[in-house]
Amino acid sequence: MIITRSPLRISLGGGGTDLPSYYEKHTGFLIAAAIDKYVCITLHHTFVPELIIKYSKLERVHSIDEIHHPIMRESLRLVGVEVSGLEITSMADIPAGTGLGSSGSFTTALLKALHTHKKNLIHPRDLAEQACHIEIDQLKEPIGKQDQYIAAYGGLTCFQFQPGGQVEAWPLRINSETLYNLEDNLLLFFTGYSRSASSILKEQDDKSKKHDRRMVDNLHFVKELGQQSKEALEDGDLVRFAELMNVHWEHKKKRSGGMSNPEIDRWYELARANGALGGKLIGAGGGGFLMFYAEDKTRLRRAMAQTKLREVRFRFDFEGTKCMAA
Repeated sequence: MIITRSPLRISLGGGGTDLPSYYEKHTGFLIAAAIDKYVCITLHHTFVPELIIKYSKLERVHSIDEIHHPIMRESLRLVGVEVSGLEITSMADIPAGTGLGSSGSFTTALLKALHTHKKNLIHPRDLAEQACHIEIDQLKEPIGKQDQYIAAYGGLTCFQFQPGGQVEAWPLRINSETLYNLEDNLLLFFTGYSRSASSILKEQDDKSKKHDRRMVDNLHFVKELGQQSKEALEDGDLVRFAELMNVHWEHKKKRSGGMSNPEIDRWYELARANGALGGKLIGAGGGGFLMFYAEDKTRLRRAMAQTKLREVRFRFDFEGTKCMAA
């Protein structure tokens, strides 16, 4: 049996500049962090002449063309796996559509399992690029490259997205004390809303392709905030980082009317009034997780306990997509 896992992620600055409609003309930059919440894939041989696929649905097919799950179908095609006599199962710590990059994590974990099955060695960069090729080029999803790359690499990582598609990746140069304080003081709360990242990002993508000045200027500013966040984290100035998160959220809301709603705004203001120095909604927007930076965590948790939001505690992951058993 082959078991692979791929981490989910949080964005620390510059999110949204990883879409081709932006970086192909202006170069994108962001910082992302992998967390210890995972998408897992298991693959093993069976004694029946068919492919069994288990996710939120069950599929039993005899050829790749019969597969309904688009990422599963295109991944099997790309790697060139014989489907007869295989069972593939996916599991996740966090539901899909909650802003933590689950689609990219699913694709990298699946590709890692398929390459392991074929006894192929694959570099994280190649793994991420194959996942991007499937989701962006083959399936035409209006998404960026952040999720696939941070899932493959892990850690707290800076990414620069160049015109032409090349991606440069390097670790955030953060000292141990700052790293531990950041990990301790970031809190995630689930809003209870799931949403399709594609539907939210399509508006941004369409406007960027049409050179909409307000959208492009917004993304220019967000990229600059990402650079400032990098400097603040590497200088150990976490209060400044938290302030930048708040500025980022205010500008992120301007990209789409579906980015927030009155209930999310009310929770955000409650957190800000009870110890959160900064925060934002993770991912494309419209739901998912609120993330806050708070040095007085007890006060913030006590205030948020009055809402229906559920906290999800986490640590950073420094391993990226990996094979757990083969």
